[in-house]
Amino acid sequence: MHSSVIHLSVLDLSIASLLVVGSAMISIRLRLGLEKSLSVAALRCVAQLGMVGFVLQKVFAIHHPLPVILWLLLMLVTAGSEAVRRSKWEYGGIRTDAMLTMAFSAFSVGTVVTQAVVGTTPWYDPQYVIPVLGMIFGNSLNGISLCLDRFLEHVSARRNEIELLLTFGANRSEALSAPLREAVRTGMIPIINNMSVAGLVSLPGMMTGQILAGSPPVDAVKYQMVVMFMISAANALGSMAVSLLASRRLMDASGILRLDILRKKQT
Repeated sequence: MHSSVIHLSVLDLSIASLLVVGSAMISIRLRLGLEKSLSVAALRCVAQLGMVGFVLQKVFAIHHPLPVILWLLLMLVTAGSEAVRRSKWEYGGIRTDAMLTMAFSAFSVGTVVTQAVVGTTPWYDPQYVIPVLGMIFGNSLNGISLCLDRFLEHVSARRNEIELLLTFGANRSEALSAPLREAVRTGMIPIINNMSVAGLVSLPGMMTGQILAGSPPVDAVKYQMVVMFMISAANALGSMAVSLLASRRLMDASGILRLDILRKKQT
């Protein structure tokens, strides 16, 4: 099987960038007003990916855990901030809750995958640890953001129902069980949809990348299965954890609902 990697030149990338130009022209033609956003996003993409490629090349060459740990912490902070930014609601401590949730879900699932499934040696091998954690962070932040939105929206809209349950003697977990279930279910929807159509409708990024790099399709499929399973677990853990942390912010142990700290962002 032909397995050589096709290296892309600057000219190749320039030709590919014409696809973005074409999208901008469609926006102009239809007066969508998206051409500026497309241009800025494309420039940010080039700058960020170029910087990441340069930095990771240095990190891979050092062979020391410290730069790997620092890079993972940077990804954690960025992912947590992005999850909060995407949420339509906010409350005091939401950023801390998002960071703790991302750390719990990503590092627990990432450890299982890199150490038990892949068997990375040494444990901090950046070739495996950084891409795996990066995929977990990138995908779980969407689930966490959706989960937060659904939970906070439910609590705000059904305040009277929750307070009625508390009046009849329900504790915090009983009063908030319905919004917790709905929030976790909402956070899991994207990955469930992705797993349902993987292979038949879409070829996921991990699998496609490995095939383009020359890996046998069967091996690429195995890795993609691991990726889908780990993202599913991270989304489930993240959605559950962030909902529980948010519920503790909005209701104290004595059963007092504190919606005074909850506010919807201005759009």
